Amino acid sequence: MIKKMSQNASPSSSAGPNTLCPIALAQEVVGDRWTVLVLRELFLGNHRFEDIQTQTQATPQMMASRLKKLESDGMIERRPYNQRPLRYEYHLTEMGIAFYPVFLALRAWGETWCKPRKQGVAIHYTHIPCGKNPGLGTVCQECGVVLRREELSATLSKSFVAERQKRKEAFKGNQV
Repeated sequence: MIKKMSQNASPSSSAGPNTLCPIALAQEVVGDRWTVLVLRELFLGNHRFEDIQTQTQATPQMMASRLKKLESDGMIERRPYNQRPLRYEYHLTEMGIAFYPVFLALRAWGETWCKPRKQGVAIHYTHIPCGKNPGLGTVCQECGVVLRREELSATLSKSFVAERQKRKEAFKGNQV
């Protein structure tokens, strides 16, 4: 069962937009850069605060506020992974997982319109049911099936792996 927000409530605040527009309402939940980057990291399998912060390059305060907002909006849930000190991992809820087609659409748009053509695709997917490259978008270009997160195997390009490793090293260097 998908958890929906009440018809009278708006995401994250009682004062939210006074509109029936679903785009405006969705923007209240995922309408800033940091929130979308947090969701990207969760989709890529990062669940811990430091790992998400490292790859988004958000400040600790910004990261904490985005995670709290995503939790209050029902997109993610905290799960303890350590008792002393108490530490949490962050996992997508059913509502958060349902954002995946939007993530794929943003990826397709960014690959098509925001990068030099010769740069190459940052994340290569294999559509597990057909074993082929599904292309960009939300439907597999090979078999025509709507893409589902659990049916995709992701491989990051060498340059994207290097970029992420560089961020991790820079983050660790700032921790000393």
